[in-house]
Amino acid sequence: MGKADYRRRSDVARRVSPGHARRAPEGPYESPDLQGRTGISHPELIQFLDFVEAMEEETERALAIKPGNRELRLLVNLVRDHLNGRITTTTSLVAASGLSYGTALRAIGDCQERGLIVKRPRTRTGKTSSLHPTPALLEQLQEFARRTRSLLTSSLGPESGPREAPDYYFGSSYTASDILPVQAALHHKLQLSGDLRILAHADPTFMAMNSLKRQFQTIFGVGLNSRALSIDRLRQEILSNGDRKVSRYDIIASDLPWFGELAAKDVLLPLDGLMEHVDFDSPDFHPAAMASARYRGAQYGIPVQTTPELLVYRSDQFLEAGIEEPTTAAATLAAARYFHDPMRERYGIAWNGARGTPLGHTFLMVMGAFGQPIINLRRQGDGFDGEAVSGENMRPMFQSDGARATAEYLMELVNFSPPTILSMSWYERAVAYADGSVAMAYCYTLLAPLFELDEESPAHGRTGYLPHPAGPNGAPIAPIGGYALAIPANISPERIDAVWRAICSLTSPGAVKLYLENGSAVSPRFSVSSDPQIRSLLPVIPAVDAMAREGYLQMWPRPPVPEITEIIAIAGEELHDVLRKLTPIDQALEKAQNRSDALMRARGYY
Repeated sequence: MGKADYRRRSDVARRVSPGHARRAPEGPYESPDLQGRTGISHPELIQFLDFVEAMEEETERALAIKPGNRELRLLVNLVRDHLNGRITTTTSLVAASGLSYGTALRAIGDCQERGLIVKRPRTRTGKTSSLHPTPALLEQLQEFARRTRSLLTSSLGPESGPREAPDYYFGSSYTASDILPVQAALHHKLQLSGDLRILAHADPTFMAMNSLKRQFQTIFGVGLNSRALSIDRLRQEILSNGDRKVSRYDIIASDLPWFGELAAKDVLLPLDGLMEHVDFDSPDFHPAAMASARYRGAQYGIPVQTTPELLVYRSDQFLEAGIEEPTTAAATLAAARYFHDPMRERYGIAWNGARGTPLGHTFLMVMGAFGQPIINLRRQGDGFDGEAVSGENMRPMFQSDGARATAEYLMELVNFSPPTILSMSWYERAVAYADGSVAMAYCYTLLAPLFELDEESPAHGRTGYLPHPAGPNGAPIAPIGGYALAIPANISPERIDAVWRAICSLTSPGAVKLYLENGSAVSPRFSVSSDPQIRSLLPVIPAVDAMAREGYLQMWPRPPVPEITEIIAIAGEELHDVLRKLTPIDQALEKAQNRSDALMRARGYY
């Protein structure tokens, strides 16, 4: 499948109605039965507002009654503009209401007094302003839409067949507290000179953020200027920006393993002081994601996406073959051997085998499931301490038993992988699984829409999710990846407060829900994963949420130490020669140890 097909599948991800998402097959993590409990998505809410307005017009035309105060039409137009990212002014709202000018002004003023409308200055002088729905109005309309849908379904549905049970009883909602409200506009616009400038990664989450540009401009009251780069170019641009006298960007999106390097080089601004001045809900974020964006006890980033690497497998094929899901490395090898059939262009498993960074990531993550971190971390409970790292804890562990067992495992996997495995990286392995070429794949959840939202994919609705299978001396883990939003240390000081407000908004539950409704497949927050509408969108979302709650999500396989990027590259270079059978395992591991040891000694760790 080429890039055009991926764009098609991305479009599918944005178009599919949450109510039509299929349930996950039986497996270790199964999507719950949510019939009758889905919430109201943003597109559905817009459709409902159109319906309410049309219904009011038809009522006036069909019935000989006098129209009353048209507050409803006024509020419907206000909320619809908000959802579509359009600026509403007093003049435009008066015109849309159908009321006389004076009556409309009195209705707007009354709604302001009742906390339904907020008037926000658009300029510093306050001579022009815009109108926005308050969170209270958005919640009320969302609940009104949900109750109306339930009534219509139960009262006006087809006479034949069972009717869907309403999800409220005598006016009390069973699920309203679980459904996240629509993202509201800030009460006061961001006090910024010029646009809000964001440097991001070119992945589905940030593509979704960019597609919502108009909505966020309405929310913030300022323009939004976003630049998206590939992962390697992004890191270089972040480092180059750190050398400038004044930052070119207000917000930068950093890959989680980079935080140690960027914090050590004073590229990022510590956020702890800013977090203390707001009611910041840290426990709502996956703990491993928050820990990955910390360095030496200080928080430098707020997670905007959490995408663990999992083992995905064709549950239908495993069921037909009578094979249990592979929870150990030995079982994974056995299953890969069973399903491997090159004559039919069917292969056992796909993974990152390309030289350098892709293979380096695979080596670190698999080694973690084999019970051995890449550096000499202290044991902590059932895992390791990836935050308090110094001195001998920084010593690389390429010559450990776990490293050798990992190398042997990967050499075995090559035998049951596609012929292109040694040039395969993140996107290609997900495509191989989505196209039905392989029965299993190590895959980041970020790319789950390739098979979960494409009905043409053989893996659609037939995928099980597992943590990394455990090695002989390890335990199942889900190594965490993803991005967090950070503030450059060299930002103009007068912009900091406004930029921090923007980060809080961009990582809020309402914003994360918006990303998921527009093509993303990952969430860093428990509250978003608990939303009934979101849980029905992709089976992988409740699966990851369950793994997070059960402690499988871990950051220590790729600890955020300053040298982690270089260590990953060393592992991917030296091990690639092993997989090509150019270098014996022990020789390659010794060379990797010597190279990384020299790196650590040069930095003065030991």
